[in-house]
Amino acid sequence: MSTHVTVSHGSDFFGVDKLPVCQLRDFGQHVRSVLPEADHPPLTRILDDAGEHEHTLDSAQVSLLAGLLRRVAAHRRLKKPYRDVAARLSIAAANAATDSAPWTWTLTTEEAR
Repeated sequence: MSTHVTVSHGSDFFGVDKLPVCQLRDFGQHVRSVLPEADHPPLTRILDDAGEHEHTLDSAQVSLLAGLLRRVAAHRRLKKPYRDVAARLSIAAANAATDSAPWTWTLTTEEAR
């Protein structure tokens, strides 16, 4: 079984994105290498915590995270798979901020195929 985080306001038909916990945690390490140390803690805190707890973030937090994620996605040193994760998360965060709705991260467990 593998654990995923389902992020609201995402890009699929149902308005969610489902990302593996290990991918989110790895992404957090890459965020540290492209954002200044003073800027990354709000984002890396939630990424490091992926899979441990569910999150509901208010629109003020989401606006900040959307901006950080856009900066990460645009960074030239970030590898493509992580750039894609950053782009998907930044779009979801921006959608939640635009809707003035909470951005939720919920845990799901799936059987390995």
